[in-house]
Amino acid sequence: MQTLQFALLLVFPALVVVAALKDLTSYTIPNWISLALIVAFVPAAALSGASLASIGLCAAVGFVALLAGMGMFAMGWVGGGDAKLFAASALWVGLPGVAGFALTTGMAGGALTLTILSLRSGWLEPVLAGGPAWLRRLGAKDGDIPYGVAIAAGALSAVLQSPLATAIGLS
Repeated sequence: MQTLQFALLLVFPALVVVAALKDLTSYTIPNWISLALIVAFVPAAALSGASLASIGLCAAVGFVALLAGMGMFAMGWVGGGDAKLFAASALWVGLPGVAGFALTTGMAGGALTLTILSLRSGWLEPVLAGGPAWLRRLGAKDGDIPYGVAIAAGALSAVLQSPLATAIGLS
């Protein structure tokens, strides 16, 4: 039983890494990733032995994160895929991990932005010119920031604080 619990918990980090890679290489986070995170949460929560109150708090945290993500999307600060990934990740990390998740996401976002701005400064243009298309796109002066990478960093930093990980004794 513990093997199945652990396997279900691995779905979360695996999917956020896939989302980060997709965002980094294509500036999109497919809806199926956020949907899979939400759907996989249900059996993971059921099999983890977490209390109903803890699971309810996770759902509330996810909902509040969705509202925050929608606000950030409306302001043009993040893309729609980023907002959905943020909310689905917050569902998994729950109340104990959401502060660390948000803080690490913000710090990783700042570091990512500074890194990409240095790519766009022009001094790396000769190197980027011979690179793959996704790397050239990252170096484009008018390009976006693939914030899904920062969200994944925040999610991975908080995964062991999640109520599900705590319930099966991982933290």
